[in-house]
Formats: sequence, structure tokens, C-alpha cells
Amino acid sequence: MRKPKKLLNNPIDVCREQLEGLIAACGGSLQKIDGISAVVRAGLRDEQVLVLTGGGSGHEPMFAGYVGDGLADAAALGDIFTSPAPNVIMDTVKSANRGKGALFIYGNYAGDNMNFDIAAELLEEEGIPTRTVRVNDDMASAPAHRMQDRRGVAGDMMVLKIAGAAGRHSRELDEVYRLAAKANDNTRTIGVALSPCSLPQTGEFNFDIPEDEFELGMGIHGEPGVRRQKMVPADQLVTELVDSLYGDLALATGDEICLLVNNLGASTYSELLIANRKVHQLLAERGIRIHDTLIGSYCTSQEMSGYSITFFKLDDELKSLYDAPCHSFAWRK
Repeated sequence: MRKPKKLLNNPIDVCREQLEGLIAACGGSLQKIDGISAVVRAGLRDEQVLVLTGGGSGHEPMFAGYVGDGLADAAALGDIFTSPAPNVIMDTVKSANRGKGALFIYGNYAGDNMNFDIAAELLEEEGIPTRTVRVNDDMASAPAHRMQDRRGVAGDMMVLKIAGAAGRHSRELDEVYRLAAKANDNTRTIGVALSPCSLPQTGEFNFDIPEDEFELGMGIHGEPGVRRQKMVPADQLVTELVDSLYGDLALATGDEICLLVNNLGASTYSELLIANRKVHQLLAERGIRIHDTLIGSYCTSQEMSGYSITFFKLDDELKSLYDAPCHSFAWRK
């Protein structure tokens, strides 16, 4: 089996060096928190709710790439595909806290749940209130009656967008939490992987997918999907993905969504645009309006080839917040 080919220095320095590169690209708008793998945006206001995201590295630009005005205020980062430790989360909050508490927004994974919950409990004991939204948009990872077990993937960015906009207008933690939770409830994602991902530290692929097959619903760390099957034409696959998203989100004629076609790492814009073409066709036939379309690499998995499709269902409240300006490394609106 072939090995991954990457232009790196020492593999154990990947997380530190890529974070330094991100900070250098942001012209002073992003600042590292001393002593830990975490960043905070410049210009935080007094008496504002702190929107904190975080998770394992390796999914760039998720998570630190969404720290910026109108999005997350800070990010606590772990090693590749590894949750940040509780002390990293706590130190991030203490460094960035502006007196109104912290809203945690992160993907629904066991390690993240445990470490963020530990940090939340300890922060509460020190008088810093917290709330948590565990993003669970990956509809392939569990059936609808077990929504609480679904993983968080590219839909994280939609929840962060709403929370960041809400934090501009409200100084109340419970209100920012309500809106972020509402965004989470209205977001669904499903993806397909054509090739594996790897850990830079090992120099090996995590798994194997035969050249003539793909895996529907594979997770962003290589978690098993719904099924493997032989390759099919793009339109056939996209039709199945849209049907699944449409049904799980209970869309109806006249509904309005935002659409995200996300590159998992190694797919081409040609593939993403061909998928986007079919999604637009299918939704137009069903009377679903697309308010905004995002296409690109927003939540990746190293060199995994494939893409995910996210639907974010809007109402007037969510639409107004989605349309608010934001500015970060990965998303400028």
C-alpha cells in the first residue's frame, strides 16, 4: 500500500507550526494564548458572551480558522484528531473571559464531550457560567431517533456563524445558547469518502478503500459509514445524498436553506461544482430556495478524497443572523 506524501518538517511539530502559520496569515486579528494550543481573536468587548469552539487539529480550517469577528471568539485545540485537554479549555476561557460566561460549541465526540464537560464543571466552581452546544449534524452516524448520538462535522461552521452573530447583539449567555442550539437543530450533513486519511505522526493511512469503491457516510476521522459500494456517476450519488438530507430535515416546498458543498481534503473543484449543479437542480424541482451557496474546503480530514453536503434550514430569525458580517481566516462575509 502506498504511503502519504506530505511536505512537513518534524511530524510532531505539525500542530504547532500550522497554528503559527495561521496566526501569521491573520495580520494581528488572531492571537495565541501563551503556553497552550489555543487562539483568541483581538478586539473582544467587555461584558460579552465568549463563544468558544475547539477540537482536534487535522480538520483545518476547522476550528481555529473560524475565530474572528462575527464567529468564534476563541478556539482550544488538541493534537491531530485528538480533543483538547480540560486544562487547555479552562485556560482559554480564563484568558478570554469578558464577564458574561462562555458558550462551548464543538463536535459531538466522546473525547470532546468528556474534556469540555470537565472544564465546564471546574469553571462553574470558579464562578464562570458555561453552556454547551454539541454539534450533531452528521445524519449518517445515527438514525433520527438517536439524534444525540450523531457526530459533528461541517455543520459546526453554521452553528458558529449564528452564535457569533448573536453574540454581537446579546450580552446574555442563555440567549446566545438558544440561538446556537436552534441552528444546530436545523443543520444536517452527509458525506462520501473515496480515499483514506492519515496521521502525520505515523506516516500511514488510517484505513483503505479499494480504488473502484467509495464509502457513504464515513466520518471525518475514518469512522465507519453506512456502506461501501462500487463507484457510480456523480448525479446518481448526489441524488441519494439530497434525498436523505431532504427527508431527515423534513423540508417542504417553499422552505429556504443555505447549502455547503465541503471538500474533505483532496477532491477537486470540478467534482464540487458538478455536485453543486445537481443539488441546485434537485432542490429547484422541489421548490426549495437556496439563500446562499458555499463551496470549498471548510472542514477537512487531511488528504481524504470526497465531499460532504450540508443543508442549513432558515427562518427569519436565523436568516438575519446568517446574513450578518463575519471575518476570519476561513470565512469572510
